[in-house]
Amino acid sequence: MKIGIVNDLAVACEALRRAVAQDQALEVAWIARDGVEAVECARRARPDVILMDLIMPRMDGVEATREIMRVAPCPILVVTATVTGNASLVYEALGAGALDAVNTPTFARGAEVDGAAELLRRIRLIARVESLPVHAPQAAPAIAPAAQRTSRARVAPALGVHQGSAPGVPIVAIGASTGGPRAVADVIRALPRPFPAALLVVQHVSQLFVQGFAEWLAAETGARVVLARAGHAPQAGEVLVAAEDRHLVLASDGRLAYRDEPVLHPSVQLHRPAVDELFASLAAGRQRGVAVLLTGMGRDGAEGMLRLRRAGWHTIAQDQATSIVWGMPGAAVELGAACEVLPITAIAGAITGAIARKVE
Repeated sequence: MKIGIVNDLAVACEALRRAVAQDQALEVAWIARDGVEAVECARRARPDVILMDLIMPRMDGVEATREIMRVAPCPILVVTATVTGNASLVYEALGAGALDAVNTPTFARGAEVDGAAELLRRIRLIARVESLPVHAPQAAPAIAPAAQRTSRARVAPALGVHQGSAPGVPIVAIGASTGGPRAVADVIRALPRPFPAALLVVQHVSQLFVQGFAEWLAAETGARVVLARAGHAPQAGEVLVAAEDRHLVLASDGRLAYRDEPVLHPSVQLHRPAVDELFASLAAGRQRGVAVLLTGMGRDGAEGMLRLRRAGWHTIAQDQATSIVWGMPGAAVELGAACEVLPITAIAGAITGAIARKVE
């Protein structure tokens, strides 16, 4: 694997270079000293993974991530002096297309590099996640209000819908990965208040800063965002974020639970928690609602969404034009799992309408 390093500090670049050298399967492709140089390097020689600093002159890591995902998309791992101290920038970078974040390795004694093992572990995880080609998002077309109102024409016919009402509050289940934090925030912010459904969110983000993600999401949206706890019965208006290194599911009694072993693809467990596992648990229950699959690398959530659609859920996939990476929603569309394929700006309205029909 070829690795690009982006950092304006020489000592940090050297620590990263030595950390990468510990794995014979990795090779440093280039080193850029700021975001502008990083974009040019990525355009000229796209690596397998970019290690992206956040605070740099000329162009910071957030803007560089956004630009690279536009012109030369590839997996990006944020590497910053302190993930917790730079939390707001970390989530902005994740929203721009970065996959994960880790603290920058530092020199300990002599040539030893403290934090190298964790950095290499994150790089390997990213390599496993990249199961689909990465596509650069197209420029979002200008959509007139009249065109937005006709987006319902894209609704596909229902598949094997189960009839009858469901117990408990309606559920809106949202799955996202690459670029997801910003997309999730945009959708939740646009929902009406009070909202008559509970929202369950699975965002591929390291458990080390999932608490910070929930706090960031609350600040960005003004919604009541809490970490999902086992045994809790979802309430209308709550935004519940998957919080453990296990699969969040809705049990048969209508309460949240976590489980270690996946139901779908037990031999291929790329994500914990997985969107597929939440969706599959919802499809197996009696509650009905809306499932949304947002921007993300890979295929997680596509098969689970197909199960939900067949169980009578209203399913929405983000369109390619507004996705940072059209992997997960694209896979759902390919399977015929999405009732609607919509730009990010139209998703909240579609959720609201579908929930209104279910609670009438």
